[in-house]
Amino acid sequence: MSNVSVDKATGATSPVAGRTSREPDTVAARVRRKLTSRVASVVAIIIAIVWTIPTFGLFVSSLRPEDEIKTTGWWKFFSNPSLTLDNYNEVVFGTSASSGRLASYFVNSLTITVPAVLFSVSLAAMAAYALSWLNFRGRDWIFIGVFTLQIVPLQMALIPLLQILGDYTDWAGGFFAVWFAHTCFGLPLGVFLLHNFMSELPAGLFEAARVDGAGPAMVFRRIVLPLITPALASLTIFQFLWIWNDLLVALVFTSGPETRPLTVRLAELAGTRGNDWQRLTSGAFVSMVIPIIVFLSLQRYFVRGLTAGGVKG
Repeated sequence: MSNVSVDKATGATSPVAGRTSREPDTVAARVRRKLTSRVASVVAIIIAIVWTIPTFGLFVSSLRPEDEIKTTGWWKFFSNPSLTLDNYNEVVFGTSASSGRLASYFVNSLTITVPAVLFSVSLAAMAAYALSWLNFRGRDWIFIGVFTLQIVPLQMALIPLLQILGDYTDWAGGFFAVWFAHTCFGLPLGVFLLHNFMSELPAGLFEAARVDGAGPAMVFRRIVLPLITPALASLTIFQFLWIWNDLLVALVFTSGPETRPLTVRLAELAGTRGNDWQRLTSGAFVSMVIPIIVFLSLQRYFVRGLTAGGVKG
């Protein structure tokens, strides 16, 4: 049925009162319909199940007795259920040389990860704000330089950075060295991601704030930070997972059990106690607990950060 009426005298057309035009079929609308269809939901559920099976098998193996985990697969648990916490007790709180003794390494991982994430995310947010909305000479060239740093392989900078820290500071082998290294290696990607997010903010907000007398620091604190919360959460998750699961940087910039994280201890267990499957599985699952908690607690912000700035409909 037509949505317009025709004037017989003049031949002009005009919309019919009480009728609305159909919503245009945009790309975003088509994508939204496909992603919310039943087929897409079924596919997502299947992918989630397949993705979860290895983690579930690891968890079951970590709870099985030593003799059973060494002789049968984890799926045999359903035919002969048998659970024990001895593996976790030995790998976390054991005091013998052959045990994991992961309690102290777990604290070291938290001591390394939390400050390194705070430093890298906060500095990246301030740098991205300056490169997005502050006018100064050489701003574009600095952003190009930051973007170019992402191409430099991490392995090329490890030894030079370690030499600099050893020659000019007393940080080598301690927590300050690994904090500094993770901050340096995480800044290029963090600045690039947050810059792209901040540059899409409405310019009218900044103009109105300047008219009201707000300086750059107040604009950043009162306007920018609340608006980029999803992007900050997404970057925090990425940085946390990368630093928590890192092995290479921890091996180079830490020394001794007083500063080394979980990943280093798990690598030692895998290399020297490769036959103790019950300890490796329980130790691996212990290292997964904190990342899972962080991801689940920030999941809603993570999804908003990924979808922000996408296609518009």
